[in-house]
Amino acid sequence: MPPAQGPHGPYPHQPPRRRGGGVGLIIGAVVLVVVLMVGGGIAAVALLSEPGGAEGTGSTAVGGLDEVRYYEDLSAQHVDEGETVDYAMFPPAGGPHYPIWQNCGVYDEPLRSEYVVHALEHGAVWITYDPGLPDDQVRTLTSHYSPGDYLVISPVEGLPAPVVASAWGSQLSLEAAGDPSLTEYLVEFVQGENTPEPGAPCSGGHSGTEANPSGTTGTAASRYAAD
Repeated sequence: MPPAQGPHGPYPHQPPRRRGGGVGLIIGAVVLVVVLMVGGGIAAVALLSEPGGAEGTGSTAVGGLDEVRYYEDLSAQHVDEGETVDYAMFPPAGGPHYPIWQNCGVYDEPLRSEYVVHALEHGAVWITYDPGLPDDQVRTLTSHYSPGDYLVISPVEGLPAPVVASAWGSQLSLEAAGDPSLTEYLVEFVQGENTPEPGAPCSGGHSGTEANPSGTTGTAASRYAAD
């Protein structure tokens, strides 16, 4: 991430002052006052329109993503498989999870959250969608996945929006699968800076679903996979 500095780069150094030249200083002061009076309104507008110009809570702008929600101080504690975790947000965007991670891929059935959250810890993004989402929109979602990608895609009942993308510590709700904000979110948050264990595997773990815990499927070879 960029170091702390001004919104358009490091603050420029002021030129050294000259000694003597009192008249010049007075003239310069008058000119400065005029410039400030004329440009003050423009500067104020620029500051107000600058994303992230002031600290706040809730949604924070990330490029064109002004609806991303952030969650801090998430536990990465392991819990026993079979234990149900009461997550602070839905779908989960981090928190306690099983020791085994969910394999990245495309799934046609709901998954156990505690496995997927471990995949988020490794840098995956979980794209969840309402089971009633039209097939063409589901295919749009699954088209984001290629073998080896750090993506988990699956249906989830009771979502707060038709599509929700979750990474460790952040989440984006979308009304349609084709919203370009999803692509921006993936670019920003797959293996993003908040990933607790970047580079850890997203394969060789758990590949089952809630209905079939010991299943061996769960790849892009889904009926929703792009043609």
